[in-house]
Amino acid sequence: MAIATETMQYLTFILNGETFAVDISKVREVLEYPMVTKVPQMPSYVDGVIDIRGSGVPVVDLRVKFGMYEGEKTVNTCVVIVEVMIANRQTVIGAVVDSVQEVMELDSNKIEPPPTLGISINSSYIKGMGKRGERFTMILDIDKVFASDDMSFMHDGHEDNSEGVDLILN
Repeated sequence: MAIATETMQYLTFILNGETFAVDISKVREVLEYPMVTKVPQMPSYVDGVIDIRGSGVPVVDLRVKFGMYEGEKTVNTCVVIVEVMIANRQTVIGAVVDSVQEVMELDSNKIEPPPTLGISINSSYIKGMGKRGERFTMILDIDKVFASDDMSFMHDGHEDNSEGVDLILN
């Protein structure tokens, strides 16, 4: 009797020559790199805010967030709009990536645990390593990427949005 495996879909993208993926259910849309409004005193990995259908959405450069060198924006640079949980709140964030590749399907038995050594980013952000042929794709836990302590500017003091400006305008 064969063991049933769950097949998941992931959006794959490139950062600094490496392939990453996020669960497709977290992705709202993919945009060409738009005009970004800079916001003073934000961390270096925050490019600024973009307007999506009347709402301000913060844009985070994943290269910088992960400690990679900051690359030039090219015609292939995209913003992946994701919906994540931050401080128990559904939040929309734009993630800058070098280029978007494809939507791939992976069986759960093709996903290995994240490595403990030899990786340039915090491995707590990685759900697992998807294997296709001889290549690995790092599957990100996008909620953990954006719920980390260094993203506290997104929710500190903004539980009640009746006063002031909040970067999260859904």
